[in-house]
Amino acid sequence: MGLTEPHPGRHDLVVFSLEPWDEVWRRNQHLVSRLLDADPELHVLFVEPPADPLHAARSGHPPRPGAGLHPVPGDDRWSGRLRLYQPTKWLPRRIDPHGDARRTRRAQSLAGRTSPETTVLWVNDLAAVSALDAGPAVLYDITDDWIAADRPAAAHDRLVAAESRLLREADTVVVCAPALVRTKGGHGRPPVLVTNGVDEIAYSDAVPRPADLPASPVALYVGTLHRDRLDVGLAVRTQRALADVGGRLVLVGPVALDQLDRVRLESTGVVLLGPRPFGTVPAYLRHADVLVVPHVVDAFTDSLNPIKLYEYRAAGRPVISTPVAGFRDEGHPTVTCAVAEEFPSAVSTLVRDVLRGTVPPPDGSPTELPRTLPTWAQQATAMAEILTSTRRAAGAVAGARTPPPRR
Repeated sequence: MGLTEPHPGRHDLVVFSLEPWDEVWRRNQHLVSRLLDADPELHVLFVEPPADPLHAARSGHPPRPGAGLHPVPGDDRWSGRLRLYQPTKWLPRRIDPHGDARRTRRAQSLAGRTSPETTVLWVNDLAAVSALDAGPAVLYDITDDWIAADRPAAAHDRLVAAESRLLREADTVVVCAPALVRTKGGHGRPPVLVTNGVDEIAYSDAVPRPADLPASPVALYVGTLHRDRLDVGLAVRTQRALADVGGRLVLVGPVALDQLDRVRLESTGVVLLGPRPFGTVPAYLRHADVLVVPHVVDAFTDSLNPIKLYEYRAAGRPVISTPVAGFRDEGHPTVTCAVAEEFPSAVSTLVRDVLRGTVPPPDGSPTELPRTLPTWAQQATAMAEILTSTRRAAGAVAGARTPPPRR
């Protein structure tokens, strides 16, 4: 089934997301938006991570409850077919161990009609594992191997239990990285690989230089700033090496670092611009002298299929990355991998090459996208086919017999 073919009857999708629907688009938003564009009968309830007033207060931020059920702010693109729901996590899990299941049930009730023939529960957040207790089909979409991330013992055990059950019982398991096909197979149905992609239209035109981008030379990183991914010490050493050539390391993306890390970076000269709307990202990438990926190299990052891999390639600027999955295997002459000990020198040397003219300077011009670069349109087509087959299989089971409890 192609993404542009008509769909008979209404379809419902409930997405339990690890990220909110905001201006910083990730995999879920890119895929869901294109699914909505292609299928006029599709209705989506997008469940955002819960607000946590107690944690916010302890972290020095204003406590606030979740926004509840609400439309996409300022966007009626899909005529009410996309609704957002942000619940509230009032108490820690150690005090309220059933809170996740209660919030999941509430989201399912807000979705309205949920039957195996018409509805798929798309689980990205392991906290929504109790979606398996409902009647509709469940698709588990794995974007990061959180089992491999550094977490306290109690949190790690909870994640392991939730994922083990999803791998056994979900109707379909989708993974975004080849490494996840290997590590998540063997538990139930074989995982289906749907990698991330790039918005080819966003990279098709020349773009002006963003006003808040520091003057050249700039080494730029785009992505969420989190200790799970970003090697803060390496970023600091890279900025020191860049200072020798008059350059700056600029980090664009949501900041999920503690105050100590922020101070450490900024006191060295690293520029933290914070999140930027996804439509403006091509301009930052196209006007950077060098694009960098100063990532930690461990089992967690080895499970990733970074969206920046595709966006960096689409931008056409030279790339220096630590040897992490995706970049390590890219094999394109514009992409160089360097171990942490050599990374700062490799970045400053490449910046020198741009300044000397041996590498073309940035001017915001578009470049031809590599034919091997997957686009979000292609990946949404693949996901549409998977959703259809998941509904059909679950509907056939429901029509043949009453499904036994999943537990």
